[in-house]
Amino acid sequence: MPRSTPRICPVCRAPGPRVLGRFDGRGYWRCNLCQATGLDAVHFPDAAAELAHYGHHENEIHDPGYRRFLSKLLDPLLSVLPPAAQGLDYGCGPGPALAAMLTEAGHRVALYDPFFHPDPAPLAQQYDFITCSEVAEHFHHPAEEFDRLGAMLKPGGWLAVMTSFQTEDARFGTWQYRRDPTHVVFYRAETFARIAGARDWSCLCPVKDVVLMRMPL
Repeated sequence: MPRSTPRICPVCRAPGPRVLGRFDGRGYWRCNLCQATGLDAVHFPDAAAELAHYGHHENEIHDPGYRRFLSKLLDPLLSVLPPAAQGLDYGCGPGPALAAMLTEAGHRVALYDPFFHPDPAPLAQQYDFITCSEVAEHFHHPAEEFDRLGAMLKPGGWLAVMTSFQTEDARFGTWQYRRDPTHVVFYRAETFARIAGARDWSCLCPVKDVVLMRMPL
């Protein structure tokens, strides 16, 4: 049977991720260095399946409940941004509510999403900040994605990520977040510390499930 567990961690590039187990018929691995957990690539959804699943999301720009949810990321980010900063909402989805909230706060925000805002032009710019709200868990190649995001930030720029940090292993099999078929990689606070440290970024977790990483000046 061919090996499906990666030989190199897709998040931190450390060698030798181990088999974590099988849940709902799908295999998962764990990196012993960064503590990331991932779905074996043989089970990744294709683009058509991803898009079909995203069509079931109901994230409206003016939905008060959705805005409260996004405030968990927005509030700590606003506390560190200079006035009139220029940013990118990376993976903004069909209803870019976070970009709207940042615009209302006086910032300028470009949009990119491979399915809903696929124009690559914003990816050729540099920004004071980039937001990834409920996006990083979808990354099929996380290390490459974080490299790309860092390259789009100006010195001193901020990368703001929100994703549900992984539960303890005893609950992983029943964790609803894992059961989303488009969620293929899961992080802990120490995972982001490794991601940041490998790139000479600073890293802080102001609240659970939110991390702010800053490029060196």
